[in-house]
Amino acid sequence: MGKPNSKLKRDQVKTHKGFVRDCPNGMLTEAGFQKIYKQFFPQGDPSDFASFVFKVFDENKDGAIEFHEFIRALSITSRGNLDEKLHWAFRLYDLDNDGFITRDEMLSIVGSIYKMVGSTVKLPKEENTPEKRVDRIFKMMDKNNDAQLTLEEFKEGAKADPSIVHALSLYEGISN
Repeated sequence: MGKPNSKLKRDQVKTHKGFVRDCPNGMLTEAGFQKIYKQFFPQGDPSDFASFVFKVFDENKDGAIEFHEFIRALSITSRGNLDEKLHWAFRLYDLDNDGFITRDEMLSIVGSIYKMVGSTVKLPKEENTPEKRVDRIFKMMDKNNDAQLTLEEFKEGAKADPSIVHALSLYEGISN
């Protein structure tokens, strides 16, 4: 067995041991997931954002994250290519799963991110509120001005804005 495979396997074993240690019944609850986020963002309130992420991780919608769901999501958020990460992020923002991101959906996510990071991040005046940030994003991404973003508009807009690509590294920091 080559080194890359054995390293990946070691990482998976380590992740599994940690998961079993923290979730002896094999299920990570939403409250447990929020607790993990609180460790990474002690200065803010990550509970809303953690709930949104939890819903994307919980693929079968049974109210708990099993290890296979956990490892699949971590694989995309930490090792996936940019398109895979953007598709995952689109699913996060598309709260009602209708295939579009509305301004209100984006405002819910962006607002939860602002609450999560608290005062630890100094924002420029033109983005110092979730509303201003969402207005800027929609102005840039919503090419046909229909007040909703398709997956393609989201991907193209995100790739054109380095700050959005950089924000995706937030998921990497949590998963590593």
